Amino acid sequence: MALAALDQLTYAYPGATTPALRDVSLAVDGGLNVVAGRSGGGKSTLLRVFNGLVPHFHGGRISGRASVAGFDVIATATRLLARDVGFVFQDPELQAVYATVDREVAFGLENAAVPAAEIPPRVDEALHAAGAAHLRGRALRTLSGGERQRVAVASALVSRPQLLVLDEPTSQLDDEGSALVLDAVRRLAAEGRTVIMSEHRLEQVIGAATQLIEVDGGRVVAQDPRAWRRPLPAERIAPYTGPRNEAWSVSGLSVGFGGCRVLEDVDARGCGGEVVALIGPNGGGKTTLLRVIGGLLTPAEGRVTRSAGRIAYLPQNPAALLHRPTVRDEVRFTLDRAGDRSESPDAILAQLGLTGCASRYPRDLSSGERQRAAAAAVLPGAPALVLLDEPTRGMDTDARDALIQVIAMLRDRGAAVVLATHDHALRAAVADRVLRVAARSVTEAAE
Repeated sequence: MALAALDQLTYAYPGATTPALRDVSLAVDGGLNVVAGRSGGGKSTLLRVFNGLVPHFHGGRISGRASVAGFDVIATATRLLARDVGFVFQDPELQAVYATVDREVAFGLENAAVPAAEIPPRVDEALHAAGAAHLRGRALRTLSGGERQRVAVASALVSRPQLLVLDEPTSQLDDEGSALVLDAVRRLAAEGRTVIMSEHRLEQVIGAATQLIEVDGGRVVAQDPRAWRRPLPAERIAPYTGPRNEAWSVSGLSVGFGGCRVLEDVDARGCGGEVVALIGPNGGGKTTLLRVIGGLLTPAEGRVTRSAGRIAYLPQNPAALLHRPTVRDEVRFTLDRAGDRSESPDAILAQLGLTGCASRYPRDLSSGERQRAAAAAVLPGAPALVLLDEPTRGMDTDARDALIQVIAMLRDRGAAVVLATHDHALRAAVADRVLRVAARSVTEAAE
């Protein structure tokens, strides 16, 4: 009997007119099971069946059968399923309970009444497996998004679950962090553990997959991963031919938190009509530099200049921006603030493939859809300076390509664009220059 199995499962969220999952029959048993598909197609909903969040937390209507580790998911409380199912969400910010890394990773063991003497070595084991050993003792509030994601993975691994479920665990990680997490996943699968992982960057994991599970429009189809073919890379945008005047600069910049310098004696600048990509390790200072350029963070030392005009800032966590009743309302609010009555909210929604989501509540969207909604909410209204922090987080290939076209449009209008990203395809398609942010410094990097 398979460790996890769904039989003719159909599920709809409360108030939804169409099911999020439709007549799903699936068996998962051992190895690495990779879940793929477009944003909003039902991947996260499928994953949440395995730990009982669907239906016990979200409510709604469900029919058919689901079992995990011998338990009937529909009849078993989520707290009981959690003993055998480790889960990592797309948004690590939503998963934290304690304020420090050690306590956060230990929480699951404490909750399960594991003897106190066993907890420290188990925490060490999990932190090493997730590539987060160097974060021990840190406060969660001081971590970058990618560092928080590693801690979330460690928190799931620490209980040594029979089934490990990961919802896009590498979406914010640098290359080293991604490699460490994926090595841990492959090792668990090789040991006979069962791992289910959703991922958009399939080329990183498909070679180790035992099953590829495609989800689209709530329909689920399992297939041989050897049938997968790498998609064509995004085309590089055409060169900008307009004037380039300096739009922002930092000189002698130093920034620190709690007595620790993140950036020190940094000089950097960018022009209108130019896309500058920031690369570097998680926690290296990319977000800090973006916030300083945008005026959201005051440096300890140095000078910051920026040309006149509206600043559009997309943070790593899109939920921080989305508070209005509908996606269209979010865009309209930005246009009203910018005093732009000539641009329709529906224009950028169409460009980003969000026309069908225009009347939906933003926080009900999938992670990838929320990311696009946040981009749509900040980018209209002719911004002069565009700051994007991991803008393709949770996006599928089509959504990323749509964002590339929006970035090209803004650049061609003369906007200065600065983006922090671990997405090689995005960087290759749009970046005029690449700056490496690491070891408290910023240096020009060859692409």
